[in-house]
Amino acid sequence: MTGYASVQLAVAAAGEGGPGNARRLGLEIRSVNSRFLDLSLRLSDELRAQEPALRALLTQQLKRGKVELRAFVDSTDAAALAEPTPRLLQRVEALQDAVRSWLPGAAPLSVAEALRLCANAGAPEQDWSAPTLELAERALADMVAAREREGERLVVMLLDRLKQLRALARQAGPLVPQLVEQQRQRFMERWREAMQLAEGAAVPEAAQDRALSEATAFAIRIDVAEEITRLQSHLDEIERLLKKGGEVGKRLDFLIQELHREANTLGSKSAAMDLTRISVDMKVLIEQMREQVQNIE
Repeated sequence: MTGYASVQLAVAAAGEGGPGNARRLGLEIRSVNSRFLDLSLRLSDELRAQEPALRALLTQQLKRGKVELRAFVDSTDAAALAEPTPRLLQRVEALQDAVRSWLPGAAPLSVAEALRLCANAGAPEQDWSAPTLELAERALADMVAAREREGERLVVMLLDRLKQLRALARQAGPLVPQLVEQQRQRFMERWREAMQLAEGAAVPEAAQDRALSEATAFAIRIDVAEEITRLQSHLDEIERLLKKGGEVGKRLDFLIQELHREANTLGSKSAAMDLTRISVDMKVLIEQMREQVQNIE
């Protein structure tokens, strides 16, 4: 299921108390449809150590979807523009000269790179574990809420498709006895024609048995009462799961496959255009449900 959330948190820099030295921790999380859980984490260098905890948090609460989490740390303008001391700049220049003496082809440091090195050199190491998890829990809660709202809309759509499938099943039920009766009438007509052609001659009893056997076999072949009963049973179970909620996605996948199987059997046994049309309409509705069920967790 799809969802998106973005949250930010201002964290005071380690060893600094002023608001101008705060750093901004940002976290974005998004998910798109997928039959399985596929996690992708994009973390800034300061947050690499938090990846195992973030993966555990996502795995604990999510079961499906292609989920991408991005977390980053930015400094405020006041902290970013802090003026480095001359001693620190001399140290950076000395280190650059030492490196280039061994690697003459190395490119010189840019102003931005020098400022970044100076800013990181004097800053104590920051512990990002607590604020990162706090922010991830907030973002995850917002995204799960968005997915729940989408799930409610999907349930309404699926219940509507169930209603249409039930109507088609009710249409198919009375057709089978009609087809059996029509076929029995055809056999009777052919039997009368055979009797007339015989012109009073005795018709072998084996021929009578053969006609009766063919009529019986045809009735058995086109009988779809069992398929309709199983289809209605699957529809009842799907409706129960949708109203129950929870982690029902994989079970719905299985039931949709069974619905498709029954609709195919209904079409293969069809002996009339009306029954064939019902089977095709059922498969169209079931395919629409299958596409949406893959989004349900």
